[in-house]
Amino acid sequence: MSRCPSSRDSRLRQVLGAASSRERSYQGVAITRSVHDNHFCAVNPCFVAVVTECAGGGSFLVLPIHQTGRVDPQHPRVCGHQGRVLDVKWNPFDDHCVASCSEDCTVRLWDIPAGGVRRSLTQARKTLAGHSRRVGLIEWHPTAENLLLSSAYDYKVLLWDVSQGGAVLRRPIRVLLRPVYQRHPAEALLLSACFSADGSRLALTSRDRRVRVLDPRSGKILQVSRSRSHRANKVLYAGGLKLLLSTGSSPWNQRQVVLWDPEDLSEPVHQEDLDQSSAGVLFPFYDPDTHLLFLRGKGDGSVRCYQLSRSKPHMRFLSECRSPLPHRGLGGVMPKRGLDVSRCEVFRFYRLIAVGDLVQPLSMLVPRKQAGVFHEDPYPPTAGDRAAVTAEEWLRGVDRGPVLVSLRPGTAPPSPRPPAEEDQRRSARIQVEP
Repeated sequence: MSRCPSSRDSRLRQVLGAASSRERSYQGVAITRSVHDNHFCAVNPCFVAVVTECAGGGSFLVLPIHQTGRVDPQHPRVCGHQGRVLDVKWNPFDDHCVASCSEDCTVRLWDIPAGGVRRSLTQARKTLAGHSRRVGLIEWHPTAENLLLSSAYDYKVLLWDVSQGGAVLRRPIRVLLRPVYQRHPAEALLLSACFSADGSRLALTSRDRRVRVLDPRSGKILQVSRSRSHRANKVLYAGGLKLLLSTGSSPWNQRQVVLWDPEDLSEPVHQEDLDQSSAGVLFPFYDPDTHLLFLRGKGDGSVRCYQLSRSKPHMRFLSECRSPLPHRGLGGVMPKRGLDVSRCEVFRFYRLIAVGDLVQPLSMLVPRKQAGVFHEDPYPPTAGDRAAVTAEEWLRGVDRGPVLVSLRPGTAPPSPRPPAEEDQRRSARIQVEP
């Protein structure tokens, strides 16, 4: 378990932002002009996926992570949707599987070849059709394999087991959500969703600007925020600190960050006003290993970095990375296993800059005197790319935290299963692969 940092934690006195040069960025990407409050970008150690603008239907671009420079305008795309793509998310346990949702009311799963997309993909591996209106949000379960959550403008929240060979199991979470919104059903539209570290709880924000904590297996609402001084927009779990974090605004339109006890949402643990800006939604990004919080506003050109703590002061400002160009999206976050530990890189964003059609990596670095050496203190064991439980186990009530791995170069990741079972799974996978 990650320890809670004190306000004098020496390892993170300074965090610096380093933007990549144009040669090490992705140039000429026709970034979507959608006004939906999503990230429009997702990355893993192998690929970067970016939602693009196109005439008719919807598409997104998938590029090998090291294929930087100018992108061919005719580069093949993933273009099987009949409507605009609104969100993309990589499977955390399969670097070659990406999910997308669209205005065509479907969620689709795509298999990306090892060398990248060589010709346009129009046939998805699986199409999940359970919504009657556009699907605006998808989230993978953080520890159980093959579980995907989707939310749409038909006020449904569905949990899919995508491992099913034929009919896909879909479990409605909306059963106990809908009565809350009988008078104003449009308020049931979700603005954000986040699983807890072990996936046993689900935090939501919706159009009524409240934070809710649910049991994702039953849909039962466990906690509801009642604060009148905070209108929540985005929410996430601050893993390791037993806190819930939401961003939003005050009744006087000041952008805010609020910390909650997830077991009691009656009153905030901490509330901090940031600024009174005309910029858009404030997006939070959190690193559970270092307890770093990064904030950026839609349309802003800056990224602010804080360190969170369970004890007072709960938020400590560290630094701000400024850019003269506003970003349309900052949602592509590299998993920790894909970072450059020799540079002491603790976080990496992929900024979508509409001016110039640029996707620019932005690295957050902890300065160290010795370069090229692995430092233990910024890199405790972190979540790897192996699931802790199967979908069937989780649906039966089994909860496990993420399978942790060391980022030290040359360290073999542990297996969450007994050796015999892991050998059988590996043999079966080899037999079915072409």
